[in-house]
Amino acid sequence: MPLLGAHMSIAGGYYKAVDAAHDLDMDTVQIFTKNNNQWRAKTLTDKDVELFAAALERTGVQIPSAHASYLINMGSPDDALWRKSLDAFVVELERAEALGLAGVVIHPGSYVDSDEASGLERIGTALVEALERTDGFSVDIWLETTAGQGTNLGHRFEHLAQLIEAAGGGERLGVCVDTCHIFAAGYDIRTQTTYRAAMKELDSVVGLDRVRAWHLNDSKKPLGSRVDRHEHIGEGEIGLEAFRQVLNDRRFDKLPMYLETKKEKRDGEEMDAVNLRTLRELLK
Repeated sequence: MPLLGAHMSIAGGYYKAVDAAHDLDMDTVQIFTKNNNQWRAKTLTDKDVELFAAALERTGVQIPSAHASYLINMGSPDDALWRKSLDAFVVELERAEALGLAGVVIHPGSYVDSDEASGLERIGTALVEALERTDGFSVDIWLETTAGQGTNLGHRFEHLAQLIEAAGGGERLGVCVDTCHIFAAGYDIRTQTTYRAAMKELDSVVGLDRVRAWHLNDSKKPLGSRVDRHEHIGEGEIGLEAFRQVLNDRRFDKLPMYLETKKEKRDGEEMDAVNLRTLRELLK
């Protein structure tokens, strides 16, 4: 079975995210390693690391990961922002390595006022340096599929393949597939037939061995909209059948799958719990 979890808050300590995941019967957890809205990162202490490791041991939560800050744009044509983004990403990898995380999910980047080819080249160059500066690390880089909003890159499987090749194709380079994003980007996964076609294309272009994690989110916007708006499972434009296909795909049955749906309550119950129950009911 896949490992089901969600992105959880680190407010009050990194270990709090693990405990919160466990309280909702999650198998895995995704976190930010720092404040997502700031470049500056609070010092990660030995105590932070110890408490986090102890929480994982105590709860049995597996394959924890991080999502990099949305401020980072390694596709930027602006040299100063590109360098700032690359340095910030290296810090994200260092913090994730210290916490013993499996991977850091990163949106590839946006080309802003340049062009697609230039943006991809900038990201590839940044990935090469990031890998060099973290040589010997265990933590992986998980390039996330994007919806392609604005000038965001990563909405075509070809983008991810090009970046992996540009960065040397090493084992630390993987992909995190977001259901909402690929759907918004134009990959229809709503039926068994279309899901299989999309996965066949992903395998052909990138390789399913590169898929290290999934983000399970329904979409508020229709197929091919290129708009990134998450919705609760089964309540958006994607519908339940796509999630049934993902969850029961034996090729992904050992992977972590994280919810990134809105944190809110319905009838007094956390929607994370509702979404997890919906997903588990789809497992055969």
